[in-house]
Amino acid sequence: MRVIIAGVGNVGYHLAKLLCAEGQDITLIDQAQDKLKYASNQVDAATIKGNSTSYSVLEEAGVSEADLLIAVTNSENANITTSIIAKHLGAKRTVARISNTEFLYQKDKLNLKHLGIDEIISPESLAAKEIKRLLKEVALTDSFEFEKGLLSLIGVNIDDRSPLEGKSMLQVAKLNPDQTFMTVAILRNNETIIPYGDTKFKKNDHAYFIAQPDGIEKLLFLTGKKKAGVRSVMILGGSRVGYHAAKLLSQRYNVKIVESDPDKCFELADLLPDAMVINGDGRNVELLLEEGISDMDAFIAVTGNSETNIISCLVAKNNGVKKTIAMVENMDYIHLSQNIGVDTMINKKLIAANFIFRHIRQGEIVALTSIHGVDAEILEFEVKEKSKITSHQLRNLQFPKNAIIGGVIRDGVGFTTPGNFRFQPKDRVVVLTKPECIQKVESYFI
Repeated sequence: MRVIIAGVGNVGYHLAKLLCAEGQDITLIDQAQDKLKYASNQVDAATIKGNSTSYSVLEEAGVSEADLLIAVTNSENANITTSIIAKHLGAKRTVARISNTEFLYQKDKLNLKHLGIDEIISPESLAAKEIKRLLKEVALTDSFEFEKGLLSLIGVNIDDRSPLEGKSMLQVAKLNPDQTFMTVAILRNNETIIPYGDTKFKKNDHAYFIAQPDGIEKLLFLTGKKKAGVRSVMILGGSRVGYHAAKLLSQRYNVKIVESDPDKCFELADLLPDAMVINGDGRNVELLLEEGISDMDAFIAVTGNSETNIISCLVAKNNGVKKTIAMVENMDYIHLSQNIGVDTMINKKLIAANFIFRHIRQGEIVALTSIHGVDAEILEFEVKEKSKITSHQLRNLQFPKNAIIGGVIRDGVGFTTPGNFRFQPKDRVVVLTKPECIQKVESYFI
């Protein structure tokens, strides 16, 4: 597939890495030579210095032969213009990053496809949706449902109170004779480990499991966690992400949003009738205490300053808040979250890049998601009549070592897959794989 990426910021660069790992033909366009030089040293991609709204630049990039053009510069106007021009010059599909959410809410009326824009994405709106997903269960650091909960991916910290600490996968299997959950990944000291029989859990591991509905409660018990829901949420920062998060969450939770700009507070109060808007400096610990931070179930920090977000989450954690989420600009911070005491760190640009990647995948993948800080992807495949994966029992398939099958959904029932499991056509299979193995994993489902 020939892909042109306009804009080599965090979104464009991360996308290029994901696509180049699959051997796609990538061309990068940016006006900053230093960004292009850095990207070309890291990924196998052609680079063109110039303005992506320029006819000659797009022609040089081979836009007429492009299967996909992705416009993710920092300028919404440039992204829209680039997509429209590229479509009219022959690009088969276009994606534009936008910041004005009116485009999202009114895209049917605007008929953007008629203009030449096949898909629009808003990093701020996507980050808000990710926050909503992360708040489903405070004992979990991550949660993702397949087929409305027939199987779930969940993340849990292993601390010194956890009965799993020091136990191997084989020992854990004996504690789980019904095989209602399966360990699929461990994040340890920034390294992603695909676990096997003799792999042991260690203190401060961040473990990920695929679980059947009845396996989640058992897993929480075995990891020493208590099931608890969310009722009250405090959001620090009235940014676009803060606004979208408050809009989504106030439909279900009691929401307080703290913003230092008085004018923005009045604006938020008008836009968010179901949320309480507080004017004040969220870095002021006394203010947070006065506003009842210790009574909150969750604290979400989404100001424009990563350090403020991290520190305020640590303050919240110190005052008994069960779930904390910090938005950070530096992607390297995401790996540090559990080590320093913040439950989850998110990066809106990384979320946007992963979202685009999910929606441009080809082959038989029906779903794909990423785990914060983990160097792996979660894929869901549908098994075909002659798929290679149906040829043998799981243990005899010689499945890639850097990938693991976590579960299967068959006839409306989700369950994990032991070594003697045999796959059938129409099964939906959940796989965790490192990026470099995606193509090899796909070959089992063709």
